[in-house]
Amino acid sequence: QDAIDRKEKRSETFKTAVHGLETDAPALKTEELGRRAPQWVRDNLVTMCMRCKEPFNAITRRRHHCRACGYVVCARCSDYKAELQYDGNRPNRVCQECFIFLTGCTVLEDREGKHKGILEKGAAEVSSRSLLCSSLQLLDKNGKGGTRGWFVIPQDDPLVLYIYAAPQDVRAHTSIPLLGYQVRDLPQSESRHLFQLVQSGQVFTFVADTEELKQRWMKAMARSAAGITHPEEEEEDA
Repeated sequence: QDAIDRKEKRSETFKTAVHGLETDAPALKTEELGRRAPQWVRDNLVTMCMRCKEPFNAITRRRHHCRACGYVVCARCSDYKAELQYDGNRPNRVCQECFIFLTGCTVLEDREGKHKGILEKGAAEVSSRSLLCSSLQLLDKNGKGGTRGWFVIPQDDPLVLYIYAAPQDVRAHTSIPLLGYQVRDLPQSESRHLFQLVQSGQVFTFVADTEELKQRWMKAMARSAAGITHPEEEEEDA
């Protein structure tokens, strides 16, 4: 029974489809792994290994693609070979999870069961069940520079804003608890659509790509800041 439970748990990791992100790559069904060529996740959508979550860099951590699921992974997580039916049963580079699934073998370093902290929820998983997600820019304190990222307010954690470096990353690099903040509109500056989160001297300034997107984010953040977790609650308050 334990072996059955473990296999079903692994199978579930391949059934999550990415919705509303900047990619049209359909997720392979479990039974299609190795039998059909996957559509690769684009390199520019990922800043860290989609398996071990270690950031990529130009020198020590190169990007590789798992030939079974199409994920972008580091060399350590793709140091496995499995025969793939769609490639004439020739051995191909695959990630650890696909290797276990396709071969039935186990590996020494099994990260299964690791507790996921608040920042370790994958962007694709969270975005597919979000109240709002999109690309935004978060300005630094002097308002001149900033970092563009993928911002998400999840349905199952609607009082927190998660910030990812890229829409396919498997770990957020920071989060902002929204409860108690005030949402402040700012006049358009140099064709930039600006708004702020403000609380007790703490100020976060955001830049949206369009005025319509800015208004959507202001409304979503205001709901979360007021502790409204469902649209029905907002209607009752009104």
